[in-house]
Amino acid sequence: MASVDTPEDNRAFAEKEHADFPLLSDPSKKVATAYGVVTPERQFAYRWTFYIGPDGKILAIDKEVKPQTAGEAVVAKLKELGVKEKH
Repeated sequence: MASVDTPEDNRAFAEKEHADFPLLSDPSKKVATAYGVVTPERQFAYRWTFYIGPDGKILAIDKEVKPQTAGEAVVAKLKELGVKEKH
Protein backbone atom coordinates (compact mmCIF):
# COMPACT_ATOMS: atom_id res chain seq x y z
CA MET A 1 0.00 0.00 0.00
CA ALA A 2 1.18 3.52 -0.71
CA SER A 3 -0.05 6.75 0.82
CA VAL A 4 0.82 10.42 0.42
CA ASP A 5 0.43 10.82 4.18
CA THR A 6 3.37 11.28 6.53
CA PRO A 7 5.12 8.28 8.09
CA GLU A 8 3.62 9.26 11.45
CA ASP A 9 0.08 9.35 10.07
CA ASN A 10 0.62 6.02 8.30
CA ARG A 11 2.03 4.44 11.46
CA ALA A 12 -1.07 5.56 13.39
CA PHE A 13 -3.31 4.18 10.62
CA ALA A 14 -1.47 0.85 10.61
CA GLU A 15 -1.71 0.52 14.38
CA LYS A 16 -5.41 1.45 14.43
CA GLU A 17 -6.27 -0.98 11.61
CA HIS A 18 -3.82 -3.72 12.75
CA ALA A 19 -2.25 -3.64 9.29
CA ASP A 20 0.21 -6.46 8.71
CA PHE A 21 1.51 -5.33 5.33
CA PRO A 22 4.12 -2.82 4.14
CA LEU A 23 2.97 0.77 3.77
CA LEU A 24 4.93 3.27 1.67
CA SER A 25 4.81 6.88 2.87
CA ASP A 26 5.07 9.27 -0.05
CA PRO A 27 4.41 12.78 1.35
CA SER A 28 6.45 14.31 -1.50
CA LYS A 29 3.99 12.63 -3.91
CA LYS A 30 6.83 11.58 -6.23
CA VAL A 31 5.71 7.95 -6.44
CA ALA A 32 2.03 8.90 -6.64
CA THR A 33 2.80 11.30 -9.50
CA ALA A 34 4.85 8.67 -11.32
CA TYR A 35 1.90 6.24 -11.15
CA GLY A 36 -0.55 8.94 -12.26
CA VAL A 37 -2.68 8.91 -9.11
CA VAL A 38 -1.73 12.53 -8.35
CA THR A 39 -1.68 15.14 -11.09
CA PRO A 40 -1.04 18.88 -11.16
CA GLU A 41 -4.80 19.35 -11.40
CA ARG A 42 -5.61 16.86 -8.62
CA GLN A 43 -3.32 16.81 -5.59
CA PHE A 44 -5.42 14.25 -3.70
CA ALA A 45 -4.48 10.71 -4.70
CA TYR A 46 -6.94 8.58 -6.62
CA ARG A 47 -7.65 5.31 -4.83
CA TRP A 48 -6.41 2.85 -7.44
CA THR A 49 -5.06 -0.68 -7.07
CA PHE A 50 -2.04 -1.67 -9.16
CA TYR A 51 -1.27 -5.36 -9.66
CA ILE A 52 2.45 -5.68 -10.26
CA GLY A 53 4.05 -8.93 -11.40
CA PRO A 54 7.30 -10.42 -10.08
CA ASP A 55 9.11 -8.85 -13.04
CA GLY A 56 7.97 -5.36 -11.95
CA LYS A 57 5.53 -4.91 -14.84
CA ILE A 58 2.01 -3.67 -14.18
CA LEU A 59 -0.43 -6.50 -14.92
CA ALA A 60 -3.66 -4.61 -14.21
CA ILE A 61 -5.00 -1.41 -12.68
CA ASP A 62 -8.32 -1.14 -10.87
CA LYS A 63 -9.49 2.47 -11.09
CA GLU A 64 -12.91 1.74 -9.58
CA VAL A 65 -11.86 0.73 -6.05
CA LYS A 66 -14.70 0.53 -3.55
CA PRO A 67 -13.34 0.51 0.02
CA GLN A 68 -16.21 -1.67 1.28
CA THR A 69 -15.37 -4.52 -1.12
CA ALA A 70 -11.71 -3.86 -1.92
CA GLY A 71 -10.44 -6.97 -0.14
CA GLU A 72 -12.73 -9.31 -2.05
CA ALA A 73 -11.94 -7.52 -5.31
CA VAL A 74 -8.19 -7.96 -4.77
CA VAL A 75 -8.60 -11.69 -4.03
CA ALA A 76 -10.74 -12.17 -7.15
CA LYS A 77 -8.29 -10.24 -9.37
CA LEU A 78 -5.31 -12.18 -8.03
CA LYS A 79 -7.09 -15.44 -8.84
CA GLU A 80 -7.92 -14.11 -12.32
CA LEU A 81 -4.24 -13.24 -12.81
CA GLY A 82 -3.23 -16.77 -11.74
CA VAL A 83 -1.50 -15.81 -8.50
CA LYS A 84 -1.31 -18.82 -6.21
CA GLU A 85 -2.60 -18.60 -2.66
CA LYS A 86 -0.13 -18.71 0.18
CA HIS A 87 -0.95 -21.20 2.91
